[in-house]
Amino acid sequence: MKKLSVYTILLTVVFSGLMMTTQAQTIARIVVDAGKYKRDHTPVSITLDDITAVADSLFTLVEIKGTQRINVPFQIEAGYQRRLWWILSGTSAPNTQRIFELQKGDAHWNFKSTIEAIDQEGTIRLQEGSQPILQYNYAMVYPPAGIDSAYKRSGFIHPLWAPNGAVLTNIHPKDHWHHVGIWNPWTHTEFEGKQVDFWNLKEKQGTVRFTGFLSKTQGPVWGGFKALQEHVVLKTGGAEKVALNEVWDIRTYPALAGGRRRVWDMTSIYSCAGQSPLLLLQYRYGGGFGFRATPEWTNATSQVLTSEGRTRKDADSTRARWIKVTGETSKGRAGMLVLSYPANYDSPEPVRVWAENMERGELFVNFSPTKMKPWLLTYGKEYTLKYRILVYNNDITVAEADALWDDLAHPPVIKVEKR
Repeated sequence: MKKLSVYTILLTVVFSGLMMTTQAQTIARIVVDAGKYKRDHTPVSITLDDITAVADSLFTLVEIKGTQRINVPFQIEAGYQRRLWWILSGTSAPNTQRIFELQKGDAHWNFKSTIEAIDQEGTIRLQEGSQPILQYNYAMVYPPAGIDSAYKRSGFIHPLWAPNGAVLTNIHPKDHWHHVGIWNPWTHTEFEGKQVDFWNLKEKQGTVRFTGFLSKTQGPVWGGFKALQEHVVLKTGGAEKVALNEVWDIRTYPALAGGRRRVWDMTSIYSCAGQSPLLLLQYRYGGGFGFRATPEWTNATSQVLTSEGRTRKDADSTRARWIKVTGETSKGRAGMLVLSYPANYDSPEPVRVWAENMERGELFVNFSPTKMKPWLLTYGKEYTLKYRILVYNNDITVAEADALWDDLAHPPVIKVEKR
């Protein structure tokens, strides 16, 4: 027994030494301050290049809660600067702080890609597990048989699914064959001395086309894609010229509230394709965020509400920080909240909302940044419009919508202390 005790002690000393040599090294301490706003599963990020040059494969992120050290799923976005992304899981109350540590060590926490990007048959479908989120159509989609093929389009979102499985979008509706789910071409523009309409395809003046993917991303924090789209000027005789390049950056996050809510982001980055500027003329709709709702949503089965308390009766041509549409579907009540970033052009953005007697009472909604004034895009610069979208089962309150916009417009303050 005495020899066994000595052997046990020796093993303990050796094991302790090994643990000390393999113990993770803290690279940085990260303090996330909620400020005066409530945070609910908020995506956050920091720039890594200012902190460390350690290879991405050697990182571990932990949250410090008293004596607990909780491993946190994270994702690294490569680019001009590397960014570390994670989610403030659960609810963070106002005026509270959360502490994280970025560590170098054996990065054995291989978190599964929660959001998948499935490429098949001319589409990218983003989904979590077996639940589809949205579908981006990059192959050319033609209108119904017998309708002018000028209405063909690529580079749009349809279907957009609610968490309960209901489809919230519609494409090629009767009398508006150019409406395709979620899309954002510009209606009234001027290019090289001529007016060009990229929205009303029947005019055959312009269109928007998918050109290629810059990236497709899967991960535990977000999944999505970056797609390049061209705004093409159509000329007589078959000649074409690209006036504007656009990158769609679409990112979706894991479901919230037990799967009853889901958040995704849409960012459009514009740049002139050549030296000629593109003038986006003042017009009542176009660009921004265009949404043609499911035909299940009519003036009798759906409701519209903006951040300023406007409804479908009086929302058109007003400004809003957010707009909410909710209605009945065959799978139950569901809806969508669209939040406009405060840095968007002419924010708070004007909205276009169809009157109740439009098109069989069906619903079209558009954040239209050039509704009140024109916007000149010039060569050598980039221009950005950003929107955060919440899709949900049942309904959400005004207070919940305001809290989501506050979280977006006033992000948490993050302080990084290098070690």
